[in-house]
Amino acid sequence: MNIFRIRTRRALRFIILFIFVCILLYALLSSKPASNNEEHNLPRLNEGDSHLKFNAAGDQNGHRKEDIGRHFEDNREAVNDPVNFAAGESELKRIFWHDVKAMDNDMLRTGPGERGVAVKLTPEMKKTEKKDTSANGFNERVSDMISMDRALPDIRNPRCKEITYLAKLPNVSVIIPFHNEALSTLKRTVHSIFNRSPPELIHEIILVDDFSDRAYLKGPLDDYMSAFPKVKIIRLEKREGLIRTRLLGAGPATGDVVLFLDSHCEANYNWLPPLLERIALNRRRIVCPMIDVISNEDFHYESQAGDVMRGAFDWELYYKRIPISEAENKRRSHESDPFRTPIMAGGLFAVDRKYFMEELGGYDEGLEIWGGEQYDLSFKVWMCGGEMEEIPCSRVGHIYRKFMSYTVPGGAGVINKNLLRVVEVWMDEWGKYFYERRPYLKGQDYGDISKQLALRERLQCKNFTWFLTEVAPDILQYYPPVEPEGGAKGHITHTSTGKCLTLSQGGKDELRVQECNPRSMKQGGSQFWELTWHDDFRPSSKSRKQCVDFPYGREGAEPILYPCHHGGGNQLWVYDEGRHIIYHPVSHLCLSAAGDKAVMTHCVEDKQDLKWTWAQPNSKKLNELVKKHAIF
Repeated sequence: MNIFRIRTRRALRFIILFIFVCILLYALLSSKPASNNEEHNLPRLNEGDSHLKFNAAGDQNGHRKEDIGRHFEDNREAVNDPVNFAAGESELKRIFWHDVKAMDNDMLRTGPGERGVAVKLTPEMKKTEKKDTSANGFNERVSDMISMDRALPDIRNPRCKEITYLAKLPNVSVIIPFHNEALSTLKRTVHSIFNRSPPELIHEIILVDDFSDRAYLKGPLDDYMSAFPKVKIIRLEKREGLIRTRLLGAGPATGDVVLFLDSHCEANYNWLPPLLERIALNRRRIVCPMIDVISNEDFHYESQAGDVMRGAFDWELYYKRIPISEAENKRRSHESDPFRTPIMAGGLFAVDRKYFMEELGGYDEGLEIWGGEQYDLSFKVWMCGGEMEEIPCSRVGHIYRKFMSYTVPGGAGVINKNLLRVVEVWMDEWGKYFYERRPYLKGQDYGDISKQLALRERLQCKNFTWFLTEVAPDILQYYPPVEPEGGAKGHITHTSTGKCLTLSQGGKDELRVQECNPRSMKQGGSQFWELTWHDDFRPSSKSRKQCVDFPYGREGAEPILYPCHHGGGNQLWVYDEGRHIIYHPVSHLCLSAAGDKAVMTHCVEDKQDLKWTWAQPNSKKLNELVKKHAIF
């Protein structure tokens, strides 16, 4: 019995000692400092990943952990940078922001325009289409048929649907200026924001009425929006124009971020977190969603041609879109990642409120009404220490009007004055190329720019040469300030008839074969044509902005005029000087004459109807073009 008690006591001591040792080991292990990778449950980066700059997909549940690692490492400066919203965060925690239930419910919706499908116009609706479009530049009758809460097609890159974003994001004041907007499009803009945004991220929506005179935008709009506590309406006492209206909305805003939208937009799924995260990581960053197209006729929803492209300009300061450069793509790990853009499209962007209003001073206060503001802000941000991105995983639909449905006080004179201010404040010696293309603006008044020049000095902004070299070298590639020689220019004579290719002078732009006129054959005349260095074919009488385009691809169809895009395709043409043939490589057809019409037909060597003589050929350039696009 004594032996049994002794053994029992020894066993108990051993058990107690074992438990004590386990507790001690556990305490020691728990207090051991973790490495960065252990602390954040992140994998170690390889040396080869050091070039990656942008965040990728990832969350706390095992989705794409390798990409989470890249995100944290590449944005580590955001954790300790006091100017950033994410400053002080010991860990960039990420969550899945998608409202999957709402997205699933949207797929069950039925009705006109649902999921972005075109509304089918009845014969009776086609009869009234012109009237229904007259007030707004889009078919208001079709808009009124569509639900305020209609579902949209999710046309994002599939990877966007997996990405998680920072759990802590700044909230936003959405600023929507409007002037005599259709009520249904304005309402749908507001509904789409609420329907597709996490409610905690929407601080307020501010509608700014730029002196509208339509009765339904007064009391009825107030009554309708009273159901939305976060919506505020500011009414201006005189017409201010789009630029100042945006500023007058941003002034009283109190959200961390101000986000500007037009009054005929529809926000798409999970559009907001991708924008806000980029600002959270760098408050000196302006971000823009991808702008999709809502048809002004039947309201179908689709991406823009080319979809993901960088913003640019030509030397007349017309906005352009160009492919993402090779250098920029090297900064990205996936095509869904954000990319830097030299120029914003215009009215749809988000920016830290204090950075925009206090550091940058908002827009140049001398800019009036509309036009040129995107250049002023883009140059200012880039040259003065900020940056600008477009975000492929954020998409917003926008209606592009058929025509300007409202008057612009001051007309083209106001826009020209705005552009002159941009040139004189920001473009330094490069401004001479603007004046070469618009010599009639040289010496015109552009107002006092002393405040803007002082701002540039105070912010220690870089010069325009730096901007073109470091930010936008591809603009020089696509739009060189001194354009190379093209393939041919002058009048084009149809060999067998002796008549000239002519741009018709009627209401519709058409290519015709008419008697040659010495006055029309001069530059700027209706019979003067250019085969430019872009290998497109354009009349000089349309300010060289319209190109001959052949989208049909069938014999007997007529070419049309379409805005030049410099992308080849339907606008690529070849003139074979030896054979006297004008060839369209995409359709494999050649330009011919049928009576007084210019039509496309099968290419047959030595066929007289196909022969044309261009007055001033550049033989070297033409020979290179023929070798590249052989006709026979």
